[in-house]
Amino acid sequence: MSDPATVPDTQRSSLSGAVVARLPQLPRDLAMLARFDRPIGWWLLFWPCVWGVWLAGAGWQFLLLAWLLAGSIAMRGAGCVYNDIVDADLDRQVARTASRPLASGRVSRKLAWGWLLALCLVGLGVLLYLRMTAQLVALGSLALVAAYPFMKRITWWPQAWLGMVFTWGLLVGWTQFRSDNWDALAAMYAGAICWVIGYDTIYALQDREDDALVGIRSSALRMGKRVTGGIAAFYTAAVLFWALAFWLYREDWLALLALLPAAAHLLWQVATLDADDPVNPLDRFRSNRLAGALVAAACFVVGNAGA
Repeated sequence: MSDPATVPDTQRSSLSGAVVARLPQLPRDLAMLARFDRPIGWWLLFWPCVWGVWLAGAGWQFLLLAWLLAGSIAMRGAGCVYNDIVDADLDRQVARTASRPLASGRVSRKLAWGWLLALCLVGLGVLLYLRMTAQLVALGSLALVAAYPFMKRITWWPQAWLGMVFTWGLLVGWTQFRSDNWDALAAMYAGAICWVIGYDTIYALQDREDDALVGIRSSALRMGKRVTGGIAAFYTAAVLFWALAFWLYREDWLALLALLPAAAHLLWQVATLDADDPVNPLDRFRSNRLAGALVAAACFVVGNAGA
Protein backbone atom coordinates (compact mmCIF):
# COMPACT_ATOMS: atom_id res chain seq x y z
CA MET A 1 0.00 0.00 0.00
CA SER A 2 1.26 3.49 -0.83
CA ASP A 3 2.32 5.79 1.95
CA PRO A 4 -0.46 8.43 2.18
CA ALA A 5 2.17 11.04 3.04
CA THR A 6 3.72 10.58 -0.39
CA VAL A 7 0.54 10.46 -2.46
CA PRO A 8 -1.37 13.75 -2.85
CA ASP A 9 -5.12 14.01 -3.28
CA THR A 10 -4.65 13.50 -7.03
CA GLN A 11 -2.11 11.09 -8.42
CA ARG A 12 1.16 12.61 -9.58
CA SER A 13 2.12 12.27 -13.20
CA SER A 14 4.71 15.04 -13.49
CA LEU A 15 8.46 15.29 -13.08
CA SER A 16 7.96 17.79 -10.26
CA GLY A 17 5.72 15.28 -8.49
CA ALA A 18 8.43 12.64 -8.73
CA VAL A 19 11.01 15.07 -7.31
CA VAL A 20 8.73 16.06 -4.42
CA ALA A 21 8.10 12.39 -3.59
CA ARG A 22 11.84 11.90 -2.97
CA LEU A 23 12.24 14.79 -0.52
CA PRO A 24 12.58 14.25 3.25
CA GLN A 25 9.30 14.34 5.17
CA LEU A 26 9.08 18.02 6.21
CA PRO A 27 10.25 19.58 2.91
CA ARG A 28 7.95 17.14 1.12
CA ASP A 29 4.98 18.22 3.21
CA LEU A 30 5.72 21.91 2.63
CA ALA A 31 6.07 21.28 -1.11
CA MET A 32 2.77 19.41 -1.13
CA LEU A 33 1.13 22.18 0.90
CA ALA A 34 2.10 24.61 -1.87
CA ARG A 35 1.16 22.00 -4.54
CA PHE A 36 4.64 22.02 -6.05
CA ASP A 37 3.94 18.38 -6.94
CA ARG A 38 1.13 19.52 -9.26
CA PRO A 39 2.35 22.15 -11.71
CA ILE A 40 -0.95 22.38 -13.58
CA GLY A 41 -2.10 25.06 -11.12
CA TRP A 42 0.73 27.46 -11.79
CA TRP A 43 0.40 26.98 -15.56
CA LEU A 44 -3.28 27.92 -15.34
CA LEU A 45 -2.31 31.01 -13.34
CA PHE A 46 0.57 31.87 -15.67
CA TRP A 47 -1.08 31.64 -19.08
CA PRO A 48 -3.43 34.62 -18.57
CA CYS A 49 -0.33 36.69 -17.66
CA VAL A 50 1.10 35.73 -21.04
CA TRP A 51 -2.16 36.62 -22.76
CA GLY A 52 -2.00 40.15 -21.35
CA VAL A 53 1.63 40.69 -22.34
CA TRP A 54 1.32 39.27 -25.84
CA LEU A 55 -2.06 40.80 -26.69
CA ALA A 56 -0.66 44.19 -25.60
CA GLY A 57 1.69 43.93 -28.57
CA ALA A 58 4.89 44.06 -26.51
CA GLY A 59 6.66 41.23 -28.35
CA TRP A 60 8.13 38.16 -26.70
CA GLN A 61 9.25 39.76 -23.40
CA PHE A 62 11.01 36.59 -22.23
CA LEU A 63 12.55 38.14 -19.10
CA LEU A 64 9.24 39.57 -17.94
CA LEU A 65 7.50 36.25 -18.58
CA ALA A 66 10.17 34.46 -16.54
CA TRP A 67 9.43 36.80 -13.64
CA LEU A 68 5.69 36.27 -14.06
CA LEU A 69 6.17 32.50 -14.09
CA ALA A 70 8.14 32.71 -10.84
CA GLY A 71 5.37 34.84 -9.38
CA SER A 72 2.72 32.39 -10.58
CA ILE A 73 4.50 29.49 -8.90
CA ALA A 74 4.98 31.37 -5.64
CA MET A 75 1.54 32.95 -5.43
CA ARG A 76 -0.30 29.82 -6.50
CA GLY A 77 1.59 28.05 -3.72
CA ALA A 78 0.70 30.80 -1.25
CA GLY A 79 -2.95 30.58 -2.27
CA CYS A 80 -2.98 26.82 -1.74
CA VAL A 81 -1.40 27.17 1.71
CA TYR A 82 -3.95 29.83 2.68
CA ASN A 83 -6.80 27.71 1.31
CA ASP A 84 -5.64 24.69 3.33
CA ILE A 85 -5.37 26.77 6.50
CA VAL A 86 -8.95 27.95 6.08
CA ASP A 87 -10.29 24.55 4.94
CA ALA A 88 -8.37 22.17 7.24
CA ASP A 89 -11.52 21.02 9.08
CA LEU A 90 -13.44 20.47 5.83
CA ASP A 91 -10.50 18.68 4.21
CA ARG A 92 -10.48 16.10 7.00
CA GLN A 93 -14.02 15.10 5.98
CA VAL A 94 -13.28 14.58 2.28
CA ALA A 95 -11.51 11.41 1.19
CA ARG A 96 -9.47 13.10 -1.55
CA THR A 97 -8.13 15.82 0.76
CA ALA A 98 -7.93 14.12 4.16
CA SER A 99 -4.24 13.28 3.71
CA ARG A 100 -3.17 16.87 3.01
CA PRO A 101 -0.36 18.00 5.33
CA LEU A 102 -2.49 20.39 7.40
CA ALA A 103 -5.64 18.27 7.48
CA SER A 104 -3.67 15.21 8.58
CA GLY A 105 -1.73 17.16 11.24
CA ARG A 106 1.72 16.58 9.74
CA VAL A 107 2.20 20.36 9.43
CA SER A 108 1.13 22.80 12.17
CA ARG A 109 -0.86 25.97 11.48
CA LYS A 110 2.04 28.06 12.79
CA LEU A 111 4.46 26.52 10.32
CA ALA A 112 1.91 26.86 7.53
CA TRP A 113 1.55 30.60 8.20
CA GLY A 114 5.34 30.96 8.13
CA TRP A 115 5.53 29.11 4.82
CA LEU A 116 2.77 31.32 3.46
CA LEU A 117 4.76 34.43 4.39
CA ALA A 118 7.91 33.07 2.71
CA LEU A 119 6.02 32.45 -0.54
CA CYS A 120 4.49 35.92 -0.41
CA LEU A 121 7.97 37.43 -0.12
CA VAL A 122 8.85 35.80 -3.44
CA GLY A 123 5.72 37.33 -4.90
CA LEU A 124 6.77 40.71 -3.52
CA GLY A 125 10.05 40.44 -5.40
CA VAL A 126 8.15 39.90 -8.64
CA LEU A 127 5.80 42.78 -7.81
CA LEU A 128 8.72 45.18 -7.44
CA TYR A 129 9.90 44.27 -10.95
CA LEU A 130 6.68 45.67 -12.47
CA ARG A 131 5.90 49.28 -13.26
CA MET A 132 3.68 51.18 -10.81
CA THR A 133 0.39 50.76 -12.70
CA ALA A 134 0.81 46.99 -12.95
CA GLN A 135 1.84 46.87 -9.28
CA LEU A 136 -1.38 48.57 -8.21
CA VAL A 137 -3.44 46.25 -10.41
CA ALA A 138 -1.68 43.20 -8.94
CA LEU A 139 -2.33 44.40 -5.38
CA GLY A 140 -6.00 44.78 -6.27
CA SER A 141 -6.34 40.99 -6.39
CA LEU A 142 -5.54 40.47 -2.70
CA ALA A 143 -9.10 40.97 -1.46
CA LEU A 144 -10.43 38.49 -4.02
CA VAL A 145 -7.77 35.95 -3.05
CA ALA A 146 -8.52 36.33 0.67
CA ALA A 147 -12.25 35.79 0.16
CA TYR A 148 -12.04 32.83 -2.22
CA PRO A 149 -11.84 29.92 0.31
CA PHE A 150 -15.12 31.09 1.86
CA MET A 151 -17.05 31.22 -1.41
CA LYS A 152 -17.78 27.48 -1.45
CA ARG A 153 -19.69 27.99 1.81
CA ILE A 154 -21.96 30.78 0.61
CA THR A 155 -22.50 30.32 -3.15
CA TRP A 156 -23.03 27.51 -5.62
CA TRP A 157 -20.63 29.30 -7.96
CA PRO A 158 -17.22 29.50 -6.24
CA GLN A 159 -15.79 28.70 -9.67
CA ALA A 160 -16.85 32.18 -10.85
CA TRP A 161 -14.91 33.77 -8.00
CA LEU A 162 -11.93 31.59 -8.83
CA GLY A 163 -12.23 32.80 -12.40
CA MET A 164 -11.76 36.41 -11.28
CA VAL A 165 -8.78 35.44 -9.12
CA PHE A 166 -6.97 33.00 -11.39
CA THR A 167 -7.07 35.22 -14.48
CA TRP A 168 -6.04 38.46 -12.77
CA GLY A 169 -2.60 38.09 -14.34
CA LEU A 170 -4.19 39.04 -17.65
CA LEU A 171 -4.83 42.53 -16.24
CA VAL A 172 -1.33 42.71 -14.79
CA GLY A 173 0.36 41.71 -18.05
CA TRP A 174 -1.69 44.20 -20.05
CA THR A 175 -1.18 47.18 -17.71
CA GLN A 176 2.55 46.57 -17.66
CA PHE A 177 2.52 48.02 -21.19
CA ARG A 178 -0.81 49.70 -21.92
CA SER A 179 -3.45 51.92 -20.40
CA ASP A 180 -5.93 51.88 -23.27
CA ASN A 181 -8.26 49.53 -25.20
CA TRP A 182 -10.11 48.75 -21.98
CA ASP A 183 -13.06 47.33 -23.92
CA ALA A 184 -10.87 44.67 -25.52
CA LEU A 185 -9.26 43.88 -22.17
CA ALA A 186 -12.67 43.60 -20.46
CA ALA A 187 -13.91 41.16 -23.11
CA MET A 188 -10.73 39.10 -22.81
CA TYR A 189 -11.11 39.00 -19.01
CA ALA A 190 -14.77 37.96 -19.24
CA GLY A 191 -13.79 35.12 -21.57
CA ALA A 192 -11.03 34.06 -19.21
CA ILE A 193 -13.48 33.89 -16.30
CA CYS A 194 -15.85 31.71 -18.35
CA TRP A 195 -12.92 29.44 -19.23
CA VAL A 196 -12.06 28.97 -15.55
CA ILE A 197 -15.67 28.24 -14.62
CA GLY A 198 -15.67 25.55 -17.29
CA TYR A 199 -12.42 23.82 -16.35
CA ASP A 200 -12.92 24.13 -12.59
CA THR A 201 -16.39 22.61 -12.93
CA ILE A 202 -14.68 19.67 -14.63
CA TYR A 203 -12.25 19.48 -11.70
CA ALA A 204 -15.13 19.63 -9.19
CA LEU A 205 -16.71 16.53 -10.74
CA GLN A 206 -14.23 14.45 -8.72
CA ASP A 207 -15.68 15.64 -5.41
CA ARG A 208 -19.43 15.76 -5.98
CA GLU A 209 -20.36 13.03 -3.51
CA ASP A 210 -18.03 14.19 -0.73
CA ASP A 211 -18.92 17.85 -1.28
CA ALA A 212 -22.63 17.07 -0.96
CA LEU A 213 -22.03 15.20 2.28
CA VAL A 214 -20.06 17.96 4.02
CA GLY A 215 -22.05 20.89 2.61
CA ILE A 216 -19.52 22.29 0.15
CA ARG A 217 -21.13 24.02 -2.82
CA SER A 218 -19.88 23.90 -6.41
CA SER A 219 -21.05 24.53 -9.95
CA ALA A 220 -20.74 20.79 -10.63
CA LEU A 221 -23.37 20.09 -7.98
CA ARG A 222 -25.53 23.01 -9.07
CA MET A 223 -25.65 21.87 -12.70
CA GLY A 224 -26.41 18.28 -11.74
CA LYS A 225 -27.18 16.09 -14.75
CA ARG A 226 -26.78 19.08 -17.08
CA VAL A 227 -23.14 19.57 -16.14
CA THR A 228 -21.70 18.64 -19.56
CA GLY A 229 -24.03 21.07 -21.30
CA GLY A 230 -23.20 23.73 -18.74
CA ILE A 231 -19.46 23.33 -19.30
CA ALA A 232 -20.04 23.53 -23.05
CA ALA A 233 -21.98 26.78 -22.54
CA PHE A 234 -19.21 28.38 -20.51
CA TYR A 235 -16.54 27.29 -22.97
CA THR A 236 -18.62 28.68 -25.83
CA ALA A 237 -19.01 31.97 -23.98
CA ALA A 238 -15.24 32.06 -23.40
CA VAL A 239 -14.47 31.69 -27.11
CA LEU A 240 -17.09 34.30 -28.06
CA PHE A 241 -15.73 36.81 -25.54
CA TRP A 242 -12.18 36.21 -26.77
CA ALA A 243 -13.33 36.68 -30.36
CA LEU A 244 -14.98 39.95 -29.33
CA ALA A 245 -11.77 41.05 -27.61
CA PHE A 246 -9.75 40.35 -30.74
CA TRP A 247 -12.26 42.22 -32.89
CA LEU A 248 -12.25 45.24 -30.59
CA TYR A 249 -8.48 45.19 -30.67
CA ARG A 250 -8.10 44.59 -34.41
CA GLU A 251 -11.08 44.62 -36.80
CA ASP A 252 -9.81 41.82 -38.96
CA TRP A 253 -11.74 38.61 -39.67
CA LEU A 254 -8.49 36.76 -40.25
CA ALA A 255 -7.42 37.54 -36.69
CA LEU A 256 -10.34 35.48 -35.42
CA LEU A 257 -8.93 32.41 -37.13
CA ALA A 258 -6.13 32.42 -34.54
CA LEU A 259 -8.70 31.24 -31.99
CA LEU A 260 -9.70 28.12 -33.94
CA PRO A 261 -7.09 25.77 -32.37
CA ALA A 262 -8.12 26.78 -28.83
CA ALA A 263 -11.82 26.48 -29.71
CA ALA A 264 -11.24 23.02 -31.19
CA HIS A 265 -9.42 21.89 -28.08
CA LEU A 266 -12.22 23.06 -25.78
CA LEU A 267 -14.72 21.28 -28.03
CA TRP A 268 -12.65 18.10 -27.70
CA GLN A 269 -12.75 18.41 -23.90
CA VAL A 270 -16.54 18.59 -23.85
CA ALA A 271 -17.04 15.90 -26.51
CA THR A 272 -14.85 13.39 -24.66
CA LEU A 273 -15.80 14.29 -21.07
CA ASP A 274 -17.20 11.44 -18.99
CA ALA A 275 -18.53 12.99 -15.80
CA ASP A 276 -18.94 9.62 -14.09
CA ASP A 277 -15.47 8.28 -14.82
CA PRO A 278 -12.98 8.63 -11.92
CA VAL A 279 -10.04 9.51 -14.18
CA ASN A 280 -11.48 11.24 -17.26
CA PRO A 281 -12.41 14.61 -15.64
CA LEU A 282 -8.94 15.06 -14.15
CA ASP A 283 -7.33 14.38 -17.52
CA ARG A 284 -9.61 16.89 -19.24
CA PHE A 285 -8.93 19.45 -16.52
CA ARG A 286 -5.17 19.07 -16.88
CA SER A 287 -5.41 19.47 -20.64
CA ASN A 288 -6.23 23.13 -20.08
CA ARG A 289 -2.51 23.76 -19.86
CA LEU A 290 -2.57 23.24 -23.64
CA ALA A 291 -5.72 25.32 -24.00
CA GLY A 292 -4.00 28.21 -22.24
CA ALA A 293 -0.98 27.88 -24.53
CA LEU A 294 -3.20 27.92 -27.63
CA VAL A 295 -4.95 31.09 -26.49
CA ALA A 296 -1.54 32.61 -25.77
CA ALA A 297 -0.44 31.84 -29.32
CA ALA A 298 -3.59 33.50 -30.64
CA CYS A 299 -2.91 36.58 -28.50
CA PHE A 300 0.62 36.84 -29.85
CA VAL A 301 -0.59 36.63 -33.44
CA VAL A 302 -3.26 39.28 -32.94
CA GLY A 303 -1.24 41.57 -30.70
CA ASN A 304 1.96 41.53 -32.72
CA ALA A 305 0.73 41.20 -36.30
CA GLY A 306 2.46 43.78 -38.42
CA ALA A 307 4.69 44.88 -35.56
